[in-house]
Amino acid sequence: MVDSIEERVYEFVRPYAGTYLFNWKPVELLSETDLDTDLQIDDAEIEDFMNDFFKKFNVERGNFNIETYYPNVPFSWNPFKKTEPVPVPDFTVGMLIESAKAGRWLYD
Repeated sequence: MVDSIEERVYEFVRPYAGTYLFNWKPVELLSETDLDTDLQIDDAEIEDFMNDFFKKFNVERGNFNIETYYPNVPFSWNPFKKTEPVPVPDFTVGMLIESAKAGRWLYD
């Protein structure tokens, strides 16, 4: 039985920490594990993931905006035009844990 919030959050995230084609080991889940860069959860599924998180852990959304962590980047068909990477803040498992403990999204 999973009893602590921290363990429950890790259990919630674990299905997204699968194995990759050239890496047969699942990603180790730590507080610092980033949902975007480490787990590579894409923008198509992150909204559902976060909606499920808020519902499952009874966390108030507050000012949570997915575009803070997954901004809309304009697409260019021009292969010679390089787009600059957009700097985004960390979006970690630890943030989910702390927000689940607090019952509200702590990061704006």
